[in-house]
Amino acid sequence: MSHKVLIIEDNTEIAALIRLHLKDIHCESDIAGDGVTGLELAGKGGYDLVILDLMLPVMDGLEVCKRLRARPDYLPIIMLTSKSSELDRVIGLEIGADDYVTKPFSLPELIARIKVQFRRIEALRQSAGKETAERLTFDDLVIDVQQHRAGLHGNPIELTAKEFALLLHFARHPGRVFTRMQLLEQVWNYRYEGYEHTVNSHINRLRSKIEADPANPRFILTVWGVGYRFNDRLNAAPREREPGSS
Repeated sequence: MSHKVLIIEDNTEIAALIRLHLKDIHCESDIAGDGVTGLELAGKGGYDLVILDLMLPVMDGLEVCKRLRARPDYLPIIMLTSKSSELDRVIGLEIGADDYVTKPFSLPELIARIKVQFRRIEALRQSAGKETAERLTFDDLVIDVQQHRAGLHGNPIELTAKEFALLLHFARHPGRVFTRMQLLEQVWNYRYEGYEHTVNSHINRLRSKIEADPANPRFILTVWGVGYRFNDRLNAAPREREPGSS
């Protein structure tokens, strides 16, 4: 299966090398030399992945990432960063980057990470096809899998793509305790220690949107010294699907 990648990178030599290696795995690619142009190209659709440099002219990579994540369609993002920008890497992950590669980087490593994102997005598409009209209901919280939407007391909740993925992961495993590292691996597909606070930040933001009192949560509970779990004592309705679906 052929994929199309958007490379947003102002270093023309690096961009050309990435494009060359993408051809080896049968990927088409477009190149944008600044953040604004990259954002405009991404908005036209048709891409399966964005490779996004952090330091860009006109609009930096963090702002591009933030604006891409504000859109309803989900597009995997691999961020390119320098070794000296750890804080920016953390911020990038928190606002929605799926992975990052540190400059100077190994091109085979970058290609391997790109393949991981392709496999992950394909698995999500297949899963969505099997769960056409699945709805999860816990008391007054409703999660619509197909529409990637959630509602509380009949009102829609504005969630980012990663916040929705995190909520859905919890809701599909009520009562199961997840460590921060497990959530980082299973929701972010990210396996590096030291970034567990990314999970904390997302859970805090998610609680602020779904909990009447975030300090005393009803849905996502803290298991002190271990991690988090979704409350399995809520009134859960059976999973709803389209008539005739299996």
